[in-house]
Amino acid sequence: MGTFVIAEAGANHNRDFNQALKLIDVAKKSGADAVKFQTYSSETLYSKNTPDFAGHTNIPKLIKSIQIPREWQKSLKYYCDEKNIEFMSTPFDEKAVDELVSLGVKRLKIAGFESTDVRFLDMVASTKLPLIVSAGIGCSLDFIFKIKEICNNRGCTDLTILHCNNVYPTPQEDINLTTIKDIKAYYPSLKVGLSDHTMNTLTPSLAVALGAKVIEKHFTLSRNLPGPDHPFALEPEELEEMVKNIRLTEVSLGRKKEQYTNSELKEVKARRSIVAKTNIKKGDILTIDNITTKRPYLEGNIAASKWNDIVGTKSNSNYKPDDFI
Repeated sequence: MGTFVIAEAGANHNRDFNQALKLIDVAKKSGADAVKFQTYSSETLYSKNTPDFAGHTNIPKLIKSIQIPREWQKSLKYYCDEKNIEFMSTPFDEKAVDELVSLGVKRLKIAGFESTDVRFLDMVASTKLPLIVSAGIGCSLDFIFKIKEICNNRGCTDLTILHCNNVYPTPQEDINLTTIKDIKAYYPSLKVGLSDHTMNTLTPSLAVALGAKVIEKHFTLSRNLPGPDHPFALEPEELEEMVKNIRLTEVSLGRKKEQYTNSELKEVKARRSIVAKTNIKKGDILTIDNITTKRPYLEGNIAASKWNDIVGTKSNSNYKPDDFI
């Protein structure tokens, strides 16, 4: 199976149902395997006593203005089913988990900021659905063991860990992609991927080259739209380019097991053979003075790679210059 690509729509629907449908269309056109929204409510996500931070005032009010209307979810999943793209949503509270399970989602996702909430991890793992967890801020290699332990105790056997930097956007020098290899080395039984918040289409391909099996990336219809998540998301053409690059990376990662690849077979003749440099009589010793190497290499010839085996042996025939030995 190839890399599972999740196009993260998040809150970029702007509470416009038709815009949500357009996001699904863009995800499908890009070649992504799934399109993901987020299911939360301001009441259960932030305390009403939350102070202003990160340049935002009245955080609960902001969240309320971008949260997905819960009544949309059934219709969005149905539309995804029609378009043959998997519907996903990240739950942020117990009710959201129940709603998504009732909708028949194939898997659940835990966001990076929630990855160290053992209470919530335990609750989501209890569904026993395949679980993808972004190892976000505060989630160390050691803590991944706790996530794995919680899932095992709950009978959740299909766990994927996404390396994740929870800065939006993530500076390129802080993405630290070799962490993917570290997670694979520490936990060889787990699937590993990347939840990427850098502002380019190359980073996911680099992650795939390092062994990522799942890629998640935010996208939008336009970075100029109002809302907190649009500025760091890919636009439609960029999302399509990202998926193409991932598929190209997959094709490029094969391991050469034979002497030639299929495409090289027609080029075998371009190699060199051992040929006579001067007139040679039967019984003469073959030396660097009377033989050399030249193209082409034809079936039945002695390949140039056998040079050391041939030098110093007796000629078994008469040869003229340029005759194949």
